[in-house]
Amino acid sequence: MSRVGKLPISLPDKVEVTVASDNTVMVKGPKGTLSQKVDADIKVQIEDGTLTVVRPTDQKRHKALHGLYRALINNMVVGVSEGYVREMEVVGVGFRVENQGNLLTLTIGYSHPVMFYIPSEVKVTTAMEKGVPPLIRLESTDKELLGQICAKIRSFRKPEPYKGKGIRFKGEKIRRKAGKTAGAKA
Repeated sequence: MSRVGKLPISLPDKVEVTVASDNTVMVKGPKGTLSQKVDADIKVQIEDGTLTVVRPTDQKRHKALHGLYRALINNMVVGVSEGYVREMEVVGVGFRVENQGNLLTLTIGYSHPVMFYIPSEVKVTTAMEKGVPPLIRLESTDKELLGQICAKIRSFRKPEPYKGKGIRFKGEKIRRKAGKTAGAKA
């Protein structure tokens, strides 16, 4: 059995899960509603406050889908009940960040500011305080969408290993490299 797939998902009090006839799982909670189409072979069963994902055979394909769909449904349950938050730091001299609604403007060392529109499912806030790097805070119920948005923002200026400048997740450690040494001749 799949270690992830066989684990039951306990449903919080305010979360409601329904499975449609076309095998679409709908999760409704206090923070919103999410849906996920599940493969026709995989069965989703709901019994007295717990949800289990069952596979029909031990084929390699079914084993892979078993753990995948259990993880996706669990992420939806956590998303609609608690939500997900990611914080990113913009490290570099003169680097700035600001937002107007869902339009994020990044000044990160290019000749022009980078403008990025964030989907309405994700709430964005920015903070610029003296002495600490500018901060981007992203909140959403959809973990997959939040991860894609974070990856896209990070791709505008990845952290470089020599000075550590760039956009990184809060608390992330960047492996630093030593620069050139002056006067070392062979």
